[in-house]
Amino acid sequence: MDATSPFRRVAVLGTGLIGGSFALSVRRHYPDVTVVGFDRASVIDRAIALGVVHEVGNDIASAVSGADLVYIALPVGAAIEALPAVAAAARPGALVTDASSTKTATCRIAEQNFGSEARFLGGHPIAGQESSGIERADGELFRGAPYALIGREDDNDPRVIAFIALLRRIGASPEWCDAETHDWAVGIVSHLPQLLSIALARVVQDETDETGLPLSLAGRGLRDVLRLAGSPYSVWRDICLTNADNISRALDRLAQAIDHLRTRLASRELETEFAAANELYKILNKSR
Repeated sequence: MDATSPFRRVAVLGTGLIGGSFALSVRRHYPDVTVVGFDRASVIDRAIALGVVHEVGNDIASAVSGADLVYIALPVGAAIEALPAVAAAARPGALVTDASSTKTATCRIAEQNFGSEARFLGGHPIAGQESSGIERADGELFRGAPYALIGREDDNDPRVIAFIALLRRIGASPEWCDAETHDWAVGIVSHLPQLLSIALARVVQDETDETGLPLSLAGRGLRDVLRLAGSPYSVWRDICLTNADNISRALDRLAQAIDHLRTRLASRELETEFAAANELYKILNKSR
């Protein structure tokens, strides 16, 4: 690591897919950094065995103590609960950031607990997978992925500037927005697709009879659309709880779109909908 970097000791709270991947990325690109991990005993034991972290904190306070950068990658509810303890244990001058999928509730609690010494910066890597856990951690997970940061792009805090440089080094693309805008946006492009996949899975299950039809005739298309159905509820429970209003509005919008399609099933007007969808798909592919 560049000797001038302020991040010499990094604490990663939560060493599952996101936290473990972040730790691996830091170790790969900044080999002189010491990475300390905190998680449940069974998870942190695997993190040590897999070379994800150098050291283990027995509790939040011991993991955070002395760290220049604290990366909170716990589930949303656990991250919110941990913030007061992190704020109390963080050294003056430390940067504390999180990777929670929703930001409004997290940033509100952070604002109540962080003062003028340790700095909190809300964050969200758009880099998850349908499978979670330390075994899926990948040091290249963030490469090419958007990384939402909550605040202003002209933030000139040296700690924030250093973190942005770190994100770019590991391949992420920082994107600035406020917490409310973030939660509205991910409600549409992340949380809605997840619940759509769950709903489609339910329809297929309910329609499948004792002969195995229609599921036995499913091809790659259904598997592609249902990829997100493999995501565990434990990951999504707190996301839904902390972004319920935005997700509800997104579901309402989807229901309107489905009704719109239903009225055009026997009409050539449906071609317009396919054309618009094809164009969006091309835009997404270009951005990959």
